[in-house]
Amino acid sequence: MIRFSLSCAEGHAFDSWFQSGDAFDRLAAAGQVRCITCGTTRVAKALMAPSVRSEAAPTLTAPPDSAEDRRTTMLAELRRRIEENADYVGLSFAAEARAIHDGDAPERAIYGEAAPDEARKLLEDGIPVAPLPFLPRSRTN
Repeated sequence: MIRFSLSCAEGHAFDSWFQSGDAFDRLAAAGQVRCITCGTTRVAKALMAPSVRSEAAPTLTAPPDSAEDRRTTMLAELRRRIEENADYVGLSFAAEARAIHDGDAPERAIYGEAAPDEARKLLEDGIPVAPLPFLPRSRTN
């Protein structure tokens, strides 16, 4: 997994996780990467510094109202919106996404958990899925 700093054509900045750089490129080309603020699919990788940790380097705490605080707030808002507007289907995510795509289940927003190979197969079959930047609450409690 790799985390990219992204920006949209409207100037909104956000981060997201992807299976690989190639996965980001494929999803972006298919219009499946959306800005979390405005929803546009015109999203590109932003300039970012590498994250290198050294034992000699001190751990810095973020100042109040830092970019990290804003990201945390935005992720909390994203989680709230997803939990309010989508059904959690747990480990049945891949099967349920396929059933919705095939018309065998009612169309609705869902989220859940899928193994990387299951998610890759869904994408290969043209079923749009995207990783979420947080674990479901059942995995964080």
